[in-house]
Amino acid sequence: MTRRAMKTAMAAAALLACLDAGAQDKELYVRGAFNGWGTDNLLAHKGKGVYQADILVSPGRHAFKVGSRDWADEWVADANKSVTVAPDTSYRLETQPGPEDYLFVRQTGTYRFTVDASDPAAPTLRVLRLETPQAAAAPDPHAGRAAVAALAWPTWDGKQESARFSSPDAAAPLRTYAHSTTLNLRDPGPQHSEYREQAGLPRIRTGNLAFDALFALAGAEMRLDSVSQIRDGNYNGGAAIPCDCFATGEKWHYVWTRDLSYAADLGLALLDPQRVRNSLDFKLSGWRAGISLAPQVAGTPDGTQIVQDTGSGGSWPVSTDRVTWAFAAEETLRALPAAERAPFARRALRALGNTIENDRIAAFDPKTGLYMGEQSFLDWRDQSYAAWIPGELAAMSTSKSLSTNVGHYQALVLAAKLAREQGEAARAKRYAGWAAALKQAINRELWLDDAGMYSSLTAGHLDGAPLHKFDWLGQSLAIVAGIADEGRAASILAHYPHGPMGAPVIWPQQPDMPVYHNRALWPFVTGYGLRAAAQAKNVAVADAAYDSLVRGAALNMSNMENLEWLSGQPLLLDEANPALIGPVINSRRQLWSVGAYLGMVVGQVFGVSLQDDALLLRPFVTSTLRRQMFGATDAIALHELRLHGRRIDLRIRLPQASQDNGYYLVEDILVNGRRLQGERIPLAQLEQNNQVEIVLGRLVQGRQEIRRVAGDPYASGGATFGPREPAIVALQGDAGGVHLRIAAAQEAQAGVVYSVYRDGKLVADGLPAGSWTDRSGNAFACYAVEARFTATGNRSHHSVPRCVDGGIEIAVSDPRTVSSIKPAPANARFAPGDIHVQGWGQPGDRFAVERIDVPAAGNYQVQLRYHNAANQVNLGISGGVKWLALKDGRGRIVAQGVVQLPHTPLAKTNTPTVYSTPLAAKLQRGRYRIEMSDFYNMSYLDSNSNFSAAGGLTGPSNRFDIHGLRLLRVNGP
Repeated sequence: MTRRAMKTAMAAAALLACLDAGAQDKELYVRGAFNGWGTDNLLAHKGKGVYQADILVSPGRHAFKVGSRDWADEWVADANKSVTVAPDTSYRLETQPGPEDYLFVRQTGTYRFTVDASDPAAPTLRVLRLETPQAAAAPDPHAGRAAVAALAWPTWDGKQESARFSSPDAAAPLRTYAHSTTLNLRDPGPQHSEYREQAGLPRIRTGNLAFDALFALAGAEMRLDSVSQIRDGNYNGGAAIPCDCFATGEKWHYVWTRDLSYAADLGLALLDPQRVRNSLDFKLSGWRAGISLAPQVAGTPDGTQIVQDTGSGGSWPVSTDRVTWAFAAEETLRALPAAERAPFARRALRALGNTIENDRIAAFDPKTGLYMGEQSFLDWRDQSYAAWIPGELAAMSTSKSLSTNVGHYQALVLAAKLAREQGEAARAKRYAGWAAALKQAINRELWLDDAGMYSSLTAGHLDGAPLHKFDWLGQSLAIVAGIADEGRAASILAHYPHGPMGAPVIWPQQPDMPVYHNRALWPFVTGYGLRAAAQAKNVAVADAAYDSLVRGAALNMSNMENLEWLSGQPLLLDEANPALIGPVINSRRQLWSVGAYLGMVVGQVFGVSLQDDALLLRPFVTSTLRRQMFGATDAIALHELRLHGRRIDLRIRLPQASQDNGYYLVEDILVNGRRLQGERIPLAQLEQNNQVEIVLGRLVQGRQEIRRVAGDPYASGGATFGPREPAIVALQGDAGGVHLRIAAAQEAQAGVVYSVYRDGKLVADGLPAGSWTDRSGNAFACYAVEARFTATGNRSHHSVPRCVDGGIEIAVSDPRTVSSIKPAPANARFAPGDIHVQGWGQPGDRFAVERIDVPAAGNYQVQLRYHNAANQVNLGISGGVKWLALKDGRGRIVAQGVVQLPHTPLAKTNTPTVYSTPLAAKLQRGRYRIEMSDFYNMSYLDSNSNFSAAGGLTGPSNRFDIHGLRLLRVNGP
C-alpha cells in the first residue's frame, strides 16, 4: 500500500469509527446547491459501513460534496477536478478537500446518495434516482373566492406566464392570501402558497389585490427571516448560535455583512431597526484573547471592527467591502428610538473608526486616492473577473472597484457625522476630508467618458487601467450616495443596458460561465437601480425596475435570490451546455430581495424615507404604474407604518390615468389635516397617530432615456457578451522599442481587434492579433492587452500584465536570506529544486533578505514569491497579511507597508508559485535590506475563534510558504 493510500485508509477508518460511534461532530452530510450547502441531509447509517440520504432535487446541474457539519472532513470524487456523477455508477471517494462534484437533474425527483465505507481504504459514492409516484392533481386554491386577481407577462419565447391571487377575507384588517403561478418553480413543491398580512408590519390597500398580496408576501418573508438563532457549517461546529437576527434566506441560515447591510438599507431598518441593530452587532468583533498585535495596527485596544466575511483569497483585505455595514448602520440610527440610538451610535463610531483606520493602512492607494479590494457582492471571482485572476488573487487585491469605494465613502461620511455628534471635532474633520477626497478620486479615476458610466473596476498592479466593465450595483450606489452629479447620474441611467426582464448585474456578460452573478439579475440590485432612477427622475428605468421586481416575486411566489436575466427564469436548464446551467444556487426569501421589495413599495411608491430628524415624503408614481397597477382606484393607502413609536397612515390621491409617459408631481401634502410646507415632517411634530395625505397632480415627462438590449438566453456568445481576454505570448525590448506578440482570441472570426496598454495607459488601439512594436517603450515598461468586438464594442478584461524587465530575483536558498524558520527541501508539490520556507508567519517569526544591491535609481516594486494553501481560493479567513519594510544601508526605512499573500491553488505536483501584492519604493543606487513581520487578518478576531478551518479553532492563521523575493523596476511609483 502506498503512503497516500495508507493515509486515505486511515482517514476513512477514523471517520467511519466516529460515525459508528455516533459522534455528532463527525456525522456526514450531502451538502450542495440544492440545500444551500447546509446540513439538512444527513447520511444515515444503514449498517455495515453503508450510509444513505434520500433528497428531493429539482432540475439543474447541482454542485455538491460529502462533508461533515463543520467541514473538517470533506469527501470528493477527485481532489483535483470536478466530476459530474452519472446515476447508478460507483465513484471512488478521496477523503480530502477538493472541487465540487456535480449532479445533473432533468426533472424533479428523489435521489438516493449512498456512501459505502465498508472498505475504509476505498469508500465509494453512488447516486440513484428513485421511482417517484404520480402526484394527484392539486386543488384550485382560489376556488369559490370572490376576491381574485391575476398578473400576466409575456415570456422571452413568445408564451405567457401568470400568477393568480385571492383572499377569503378581503374586508378583514389583516388579510389572508392564496397565491399560485404557472411558472416552473426552482425548488420542489406545490405551485401555490398561502400567507397573511403580519400584525406589527404595515399593509397596503391599492385597489389591486395582487399588488397588496405581494407586499404582504414580502412582509411574511421578512418575518420568516427573523430568527432567534443562526447557523453555518463553518462556525460553532455547525451548531446553532443564539441571535435575534435576520437570517439571509431559506438556504442561507447565517448573517453576512454585505447581505444584511444592503437589505437593511433598502427597507428592513425602517421596519425593524432593533433586529437590524442586533444583526449589525453580530458583525462586529474585537481581538481574540492573547493576541499580540503588530505596532502598525491602528485603533482602540479592544479592536472592535466590522467583520469581513470568509471569502476570496482568505477574506480581508483581498475583499474590503465590510464597510457596507455603514449603509445599514445609518438607516438603523435614523429609525431607532433616541434611548436606543445613543449607545449604538457610540459602538458604531468605535467600529467604524477602527475599520477605517486599518483599511487606510492595508487597502488605500495614495497614488490613485482609491481603496483596493474585490467588487462588493460580486464575490465569485470566476464570474466577473479575468479567467486568470483566481490563480493570481494578489492582482484582484490591488484592483479598485466602484461599488467597494462607494462603501468606503459611505463609511467615512457616517463616521464623520458620528464623530461630530460625539464631540470629536478633529476626527470628524479628518474623516470628512478623506470622504471628499475619495469622492473626487472616484470621479477622476473611474469615470469613462466614452461609455458614459463609471468603470466597475480597474486592473491590478503593473497595469491599473480602468476597465470597460460595468455593474448595476456600483453605478446605482454612486448615484444614491451623491458621488455622481446630476449629469453623470442621467448618463448612467441612459447608458446601462436593460433586457426584457430588467437590468443585469454586470455588463457585458462573461463567456463560458454559468448563471449566477454572470448573466443574472438580482432583485436587490434592481432595488438600488429603482432608487437611483427615482432620485434622478428617469421614468423609463424606474418602470423597468418596478416591472422586474413585481414580476419576479409574483411568478416565483417568493423574493428570489436571483434570476437569469434574459428569460427571468429561476433556473435556465441548458441541456446542450450543462456546465452553463444556472443560477447555480437560488434561495427563496433572500433577505436583500425581501428588503428591496419592501423598500420599493414604502420608499418609492409611497415615498417614505427617514432623515436624521425628519420624515421625508417623495413618492415616485409613474403613469405606467398608475395605469397598470392602480387603474381601478383613485387613491392608494399605506396603513400602520410605525416609526419612533408613532403610527402613520398614509394616503395618496391619484390623478386621472394617462396614456402619456411620465411621473406625477406632488401637489399637496396634508399632515393631520394641516398643509405641510415642503416635503419634510420633523419627527418632533409627529403625534401618536398621524394621518398623512399626499395629493399627486401634474404629469411631467421626466427622463425617458433607457438602453434596451435583447438576446437568446441559451446563446453562449453574441451581442450581450464580451470577448475572452487575450494574452501577450512574447515580449522583448531592444534599441528599436518593445516588441509584443498578441495571441489571437477564440472569437477572432467574430471580428476582434486589440488594444495595448503600457503602464495602465492606452498606447495602441484597433490592432490585429500578432506582432506590434511600441517605439516609445522602454526597459521598465509593463504591458497588458484588451480585446474588443468590432460589431458591439464590448471589451474583454485585460490580459496578465507582462513587464520588459525581469527584476532582481532572490530565492530563499540564497545566503542573503535570514529566516527564523530554515528552508525546507524541495518536494513533489512544487517544481524540482524549488526550496522554500514552509509555514512561515507566526507572530514571532522573522524573515529578511539583506545585502540587496540596487544597480540604478528608479521606481521599484517589491514582492514575495509564495504559496498559501491554508484554504481554497474562494474560502477562509487566512489570507497572508504582513508588514514589509525596506531599509537602506544605514538602516533607515525608505518604504514600508502591508503586503498581501492570498490563498493560492494547490496541485499534487508542480504547484505554481505566485507573487504577493507589491510594496512600491523609490530607490537610489545602493545596498538595501528587506524585513517582513506580522500585521493581522480576520483570523485575529474573536468572532472567528470558532471557525472550523484554518484560523479558527486552532488559533489565528497568517502563514504561508516563502519561495523568494523580487524587486521589479517599473516606470511609475
